[in-house]
This record gives sequence, C-alpha cells and structure tokens, in this order.
Amino acid sequence: MSLSLSRRQLFGAAIASILPSSLNSEEIEKRPKILKASADAFQFKGSMKTDAFSFNSLFPGPLLRFSQGDQMDVKLVNGLKLPLTLHWHGMRGDNAMDGVAPLTQNAVLADQDFSYRRTLVEPGLFCYRPSVYGYTPELMGRGLKGLVIVDEPDPLPCDLDLAIVLDSLIIDLNHKISDDFGYQTSINSSGPPEAILTVNGKIAPLIKSAPPGGRVRLRLANLSNAQIMIVRFTGMKPFVIAIDSQPCTAFEPVRGSIPMAPGARFELMFDMPVDPTSKATVALFGPERGDQDIIVLNCQGSPISQNKPIASLPLNKTLPAEIKLDNSKKVDLTLAMNKDHGKRAWTINGKQTEGYSGAPLFKVKAGAPVILGFINQAPLPVAMHVHGHAVRLLHDKDDGWEPYWRNGVIVPPMKTKHVAFIANAPGKWALHDDILENEASGLATWFLVE
Repeated sequence: MSLSLSRRQLFGAAIASILPSSLNSEEIEKRPKILKASADAFQFKGSMKTDAFSFNSLFPGPLLRFSQGDQMDVKLVNGLKLPLTLHWHGMRGDNAMDGVAPLTQNAVLADQDFSYRRTLVEPGLFCYRPSVYGYTPELMGRGLKGLVIVDEPDPLPCDLDLAIVLDSLIIDLNHKISDDFGYQTSINSSGPPEAILTVNGKIAPLIKSAPPGGRVRLRLANLSNAQIMIVRFTGMKPFVIAIDSQPCTAFEPVRGSIPMAPGARFELMFDMPVDPTSKATVALFGPERGDQDIIVLNCQGSPISQNKPIASLPLNKTLPAEIKLDNSKKVDLTLAMNKDHGKRAWTINGKQTEGYSGAPLFKVKAGAPVILGFINQAPLPVAMHVHGHAVRLLHDKDDGWEPYWRNGVIVPPMKTKHVAFIANAPGKWALHDDILENEASGLATWFLVE
C-alpha cells in the first residue's frame, strides 16, 4: 500500500485550526534580535488591568516576519521566575532548535538567555511558544505566544493581508487570569461559559475594512491552550491555500467552516463582496452560546474588479509525492484517562508516561515510513501533534489519505485515527496532545529518529 498524491482529488474536509485578528504595524518586527519574557498588565475588559506574561511587553508577542531562506537568530531572555524555552511550532527538522525541555535542551532559567538560530528553508505560517514539561500550560495561558510568517519568494497578490491570533482567556471577578491550568474535563468550540474570546489580544470582534471586491489573505492561528474551535465564514467564498504551514491545492471548506485545534494554522484567500453595503464575517460557532463574531470586514473604498481566480501556492517539493507503507514502522498509542483524574490523568498504552524523560516510545531509522495509530478511549477529544515532521491523515475505511499535510490530528472521543509520515529528521522528537493541560497531565511522550 502507498500514498500517492495523484490518487485522489482534493476535496473539502474539516480540519483543526483557528483564527485571530490582524496585527498592528507597530507589532511587526522584520528581524527581531531579542524576545524578552516579562510580567506585565493588560486591559482586556472594563477599566481594570489584568496581570499576564508577555514577550517584549506585547500580548500576544510580536509577529516575526522573514523571507524563505533567511537565517533566523532570536535570543530568548527570561525575565520571569519560571523556566522557559521557545518551541517553533510547525517548523520541520533541526532538532537542536526545537525548544522542548528537557528533551532537546535545558530550560532557560530566570535571568538567563538562549539563542535560537536556524535556516528558514520552508515558507509558511508558524508560531512560537514555550515548551517546558509541566509548566507549558501556565506559561502559554498567561500570554507567552506569537506568530512567525516566512514569506514565499513570490507571494500571492492581495489587497489586505491579515495575520490573526485567536485566544481564549478566563478572567475572574478580581480581573485575574484563572490559575487553574490542570486537567481539562470539558473542551468544545464554545469553551467554558466564562471564557473571553480575544483576537490579537483584544476582545473579539476585530473590525476592519477592505475595498469592495478586494482580495484578502487571512492567516489564522489558534493559540488557545485547550479550546477546539469551529470557525465559520459568511459573506464570502473562502479557499484554503495552506494548512499547518504546508501549501495545498486550493479548496473550499465544507459548509464554509473549519474545526481548529490548539496550535493549528490555516491560510485562506477570498474576495470581498462587490456590494459596498455588504460585509464578510468570520465567526466562532457556538452550539450553546450562539455564534460569536471574530472578524468583521466592512466594504470601504474604491471597488476592485478581480479578473483572476484564486490561485494555489506552490506545493512543497521536499515532501514526498508518495509514502510507501508496506514496510513501515507501525506504532499504536492507546490514550486513556485515570479514574482519579489527578496530576497524571492520562496514560499511553496503559502506562503513565515520564513526559519527555525516560526511554523513547519507539525508535526508527532516518528515512523510514511510519504509521501512528491514535486510539482514543477517553470521552473527550484529543489533538495529537508530531514534532519536527509533517503527516498525512489516513482514511478510516480504505487505503486513502487526506490531500494535505498536517502537524497533528484531532481524534474524537472513543475513535481511532491513523497518520503516516517519513521520519526524515534525526533527533529526539516530542509526540503529545496539543491541548496543553492534557499534555502536562500525561499525554506526552517522544520518539527517536536515528
């Protein structure tokens, strides 16, 4: 059996990701040298400020923007008391720079620094965040996160380019961010009743304008800790052009909606309505609380007549056109919860894991194909993420596959999903739930590519 790119036509499929809102120009740094973590206060609701963490006194952190082929050189400076790293979510290869403590580096302690240097060989939408086992939910939940854009050599033309960070905060009556970063018992597209939806650090919705008929490139990232979001599009005809940093043949999402797990990224292109009185809306689907607007784009300015259809980005030629699975390494992970739902609420294959310490779950030779089976025996979804590699989601009932690459996959309650990839990046790679409280509660392990 093999996976061949020519075997199936691209079709709309629901995928996990999320949206935020356009970043201000003063937040964009072309080549920042330093990301300094510190404790700051921000105004989210009412007149009171809320204590949070930030990079360079921004919530979320500054947008880092580069061009394909650039040498990234970013120094993390820890101005907090908690240990830190920077994980470059979605970037393939370069294990020493993956930023996972204690797996690929030691944590950066208070008043220390660490420089991350890597060649940006692939374009795409990525994010940066801490990855310190046991500390990640609090670090990221209090604000340590940001986007990275690596521009392709010939960007698709557009009239408006929006980079969006969507987040979900729980702020109590004392204007404090909830300090409950433990095991998550309820995860859905609405989030907890008290959750506040933010778009680039501000309470949703983001209000923007674009010319009637103008073309919009929307770069969406779900950087919440635990909320799986279903995003809906109205007033326009969106086309997905990239998923989790990897270009795909442009397609329309089914029913105009996308399910997005924490850490997922989507890039879409669409044209604004030609009627100047109309608008385009991106909303969070809420089965219990009703839909909530995330972005509202009003028509403003001189109309634009588009004479070219929306094009696809060039596909990544370094990813294989075919994955031959006949002699692949096959590894199943049975994911289950402990009855007490304590600090180690999860088990993998019936055992409590040591996180990123101890022996690897499996070893594989570089260049070998791998099939991972995620068997979810829990009554809630998980979002399993493979570091350093791009994976294909296999079909449940035949030998087909979804026609796009992912960093991870949502596994519904009491269901099983399989992914396939080529283990072509040597090193120690994390394998975990992108719902960060679950990761810290035991849904974390690692594998070795020799």
